[in-house]
Amino acid sequence: MLISNAYAQAATASDPMSTLTGLLPIILMFVVLWFMMIRPQMKRAKEQKAMVAALAKGDEVIIGGGITGRIVKVGENYITLEIAEKVEIVVQKQSVGTILPKGTLKTL
Repeated sequence: MLISNAYAQAATASDPMSTLTGLLPIILMFVVLWFMMIRPQMKRAKEQKAMVAALAKGDEVIIGGGITGRIVKVGENYITLEIAEKVEIVVQKQSVGTILPKGTLKTL
């Protein structure tokens, strides 16, 4: 006979400590995931939300598409940007990526 018979092992009472030891790697991976990925992402989202709330008329910004401009009007969900003299566009507040220091647009 080439293949031996397989028999089921007898069920033994499981030790609670062995169950915890088996789950320890999964718990450890979740903790590492939390500190390496989820926590920094939540921090960045909080900073973005605070920056968007602090937008004011006259601020110079760069929006997500790379367009730079000066804020002319601030609404509840939208802002109006002046990207060139007498050229204005309306964009969502959340599209603002960076607030530039005053006078930056003159140097570009």
